[in-house]
Amino acid sequence: MKKTLNWGILGTSFISGVMADAIVEEGHTRLHSVAGRSEKTLMEFAEKYDIANIYQDYDALINDDEVDIIYIALPNHLHHDFVIKAANAGKAILCEKSLSIDMKKTDEALAAVANNQVFFAEGLMYLTHPFASKINEIIRLGTIGEIRSINGVYCASIAQFVNPDSKGALYNLGCYPASLMHFVMQQAFGDGIFDNYRIAASGRVGEDGNICESAANIQFSNGVSCQLHTAEDYGLHADFTILGSKGSLALVSNPWLPEAEGNRLVVTEYEQQGEAVSVSAEGNGFLYQVRLIREAIEQRSASLQRPAATPEDSRQIMKILTDWEAATKVHKLEELNNRC
Repeated sequence: MKKTLNWGILGTSFISGVMADAIVEEGHTRLHSVAGRSEKTLMEFAEKYDIANIYQDYDALINDDEVDIIYIALPNHLHHDFVIKAANAGKAILCEKSLSIDMKKTDEALAAVANNQVFFAEGLMYLTHPFASKINEIIRLGTIGEIRSINGVYCASIAQFVNPDSKGALYNLGCYPASLMHFVMQQAFGDGIFDNYRIAASGRVGEDGNICESAANIQFSNGVSCQLHTAEDYGLHADFTILGSKGSLALVSNPWLPEAEGNRLVVTEYEQQGEAVSVSAEGNGFLYQVRLIREAIEQRSASLQRPAATPEDSRQIMKILTDWEAATKVHKLEELNNRC
């Protein structure tokens, strides 16, 4: 008889609740344990999801022998420590994006995963959804020809909610257009395309001292140019467009929050009317993420497969993000105001 896999959740933030909903909806794994620092919030979370095992010590949950999968829903700057602890405890791991906040911590975390031969996935859940598969299909079929440029924007008003130690907009929001750009470029040109690129970027520093907005131009060795923009103090705006030699692919709906319905893209042959394509699914990206992780662990796989991000993909995405951060020439808001 197949064992029902037990989830342990570290953290009781908004995203923990979204994941808990997906685990319940998927229905083939169990919410076994939750750990949090605030007793009130922890008890409310446990009661809402009928979780019997409650910890105020993260390490105690990680070392619970009944827990099979650790979901790390803590701030970005804490991710790498708990990836290492979970890997050393022999647990399967789903770590929220971004994997870390620098390459040293990223490499330490992924080394622990590899050394302990445990399952690992980064929570770029949108890549597990059929919408990502449709994007991949269009690119692979050459429908829009050779890729010439990419433009990706993701902004949201989240500045008041994020932990200052988690490094701001790039690692909380910029990871979405950066990871989708990475996916598209990888599918079109292979992993070698990331061996040589240049980034120029400028942006603003927020009140917490982190980059709160940045616009980057990434030039690849084959001539493809990509523009990425993110900000954490605008309203919600998502946009992603790919220009090819024969036509364009525009993602009309938010590609980073795909749902069961309403997922739309438009393929346009130049000088022609665009063709709208709708992608229906059984649920949102979190549901598919839970399902694919369960199936991978049951099949004794160490990672998800493309279009989902592999550990190697997560490292390449983190390299893009840290290079983007290093390239960003920033100005404080008062400096910009003084120039006006």
